[in-house]
Amino acid sequence: MPVTDKDILYEDNHLIAVNKKAGDIVQIDDTGDEPLDEQVKKYLAKKYNKPHSAFLGVVHRLDRPVSGVILFAKTSKALERMNAVFKNREVKKTYWAVVRNKPSKLSGTLVHWLVKNPQKNVVTPYNSEVDGSQRAELSFKLLTELDGYYLIEVDPLTGRSHQIRVQLSTLGSPIVGDNKYGYPRGSRKGSICLHARRLQFLHPVKKEPVNIFAKLPTDGFWERFENC
Repeated sequence: MPVTDKDILYEDNHLIAVNKKAGDIVQIDDTGDEPLDEQVKKYLAKKYNKPHSAFLGVVHRLDRPVSGVILFAKTSKALERMNAVFKNREVKKTYWAVVRNKPSKLSGTLVHWLVKNPQKNVVTPYNSEVDGSQRAELSFKLLTELDGYYLIEVDPLTGRSHQIRVQLSTLGSPIVGDNKYGYPRGSRKGSICLHARRLQFLHPVKKEPVNIFAKLPTDGFWERFENC
């Protein structure tokens, strides 16, 4: 489905943030599906009557089965500055994840070294550094339990591929629907219960605090957690 006004979480002259749907790809891949960045370009071109398209820079990414806040830059200057913000870890990212198995700890910090197999698109965690690994760190806390499901808030300190998915799995708490990392079955919708809930940073041009918040998906499951 194309991007519409209701999908836009934040916009000014420099940045635009979208509430990504699970199943959307952020940038083009070999599936041939229309990526989200192209959808946002079309949205901007139509909104501002730009027949020759509009500039749009990808600031960060979310895995295809993940929903929530995704940020794009509308100018090359904003893209360069936001790239520096992310590189210097001057952004706070908050995710919500739903699991069936109560984590072994109610809160804490996880540190692993991750090795990605690009052919299989899967990440393997290690407890100490190995050749080709990248350090991954996150903090987490259990928010609530509803109907046998556990809602976990996660703040990643690093931005590694599949980081939250594989690190929660090491607790014995794979994310609902994520059969790649230990959940017994996948979702028929191609989604997992991981949502980028909030993005906080200092605006790269205005130098003002920005706090972008994404509502949970309306899919018959996530709604139960909206008021948690």
